[in-house]
Amino acid sequence: MELTTTLGPVTLRTPLIAASGTVGSIVDFTSTVDFSVYGAAVAKSIAPEPWEGRPPPRLAPVGTGMLNGIGIQNPGIETWAREIGPDLEAVPTQCWGSAVAHDPDGFGVVAAGLQTCGTSAVEINLSCPNLGGKGLFALDAGDTARVVGVVRSVVDVPIGAKLSPNAPDVVAIAEAAVGAGADWLVLTNTVWGAGIDIETRKPLLSGGVGGYSGIPVKPIALRCVWEVAQALPDVPIVGCGGVATGEDVVEYLLAGASAVALGSVHFAEPRAGRRILRELVRTMERAGVGAARELVGAAEPW
Repeated sequence: MELTTTLGPVTLRTPLIAASGTVGSIVDFTSTVDFSVYGAAVAKSIAPEPWEGRPPPRLAPVGTGMLNGIGIQNPGIETWAREIGPDLEAVPTQCWGSAVAHDPDGFGVVAAGLQTCGTSAVEINLSCPNLGGKGLFALDAGDTARVVGVVRSVVDVPIGAKLSPNAPDVVAIAEAAVGAGADWLVLTNTVWGAGIDIETRKPLLSGGVGGYSGIPVKPIALRCVWEVAQALPDVPIVGCGGVATGEDVVEYLLAGASAVALGSVHFAEPRAGRRILRELVRTMERAGVGAARELVGAAEPW
């Protein structure tokens, strides 16, 4: 069974990726997550300077999904590079960094720092809030292009752009990211959501609105993958959202993704990657598929 796949200039030994924000710095999860089953793992997003994040409550279960409003708490790129960077080589898979900032130049600072400390690729988290409450970079094609362009100008490693399912026209944003130099797209991040505690009559999150993730968002993320793959068939895509089984992985591949990221499933099952990889192999065997790449984009419109 051939499980290797490619994302532009990058070859992955399996199509599974550990999603940013769900495996910490990668290094601090090596005792609980089996990274050997992943083609790559993406560290939690890092900013130019330390961010405190939002006050609790910051996480809340909602049915089979979850809300989070952590606010990307992180120590800043200088501290991260000093304390985490030296240990990345010991992780048994490719380690990618994730950059976040309030402005394009800040993204560039982080991306350059991530490259210097040894990450083999940089994921650009375009779903972070802009300064001044303007929303998300990934909701505007011009903002997306500016951020990706700055990162492309300061690093030599491959870069991926993580887009938002909240964008009114995800294809237009995808085109802007690729046009500015992104090697692949990550589709997608969390969906805006909220919940209320009926006993306290307060929001489940301190910030009121947060990111909704987990099994229920798969159709939304899959729609984004399908639309972008149909419009931009030559652009590599990482599908991300609601993956909990090997069958989910196959569905994303059929829709046009070349790799598939596991996120919220890690909170309930840290070693889910090994199970999901086994399920993927069994599903391929039943279908008579000998290589994962045979599935990529193989779904046909009616």
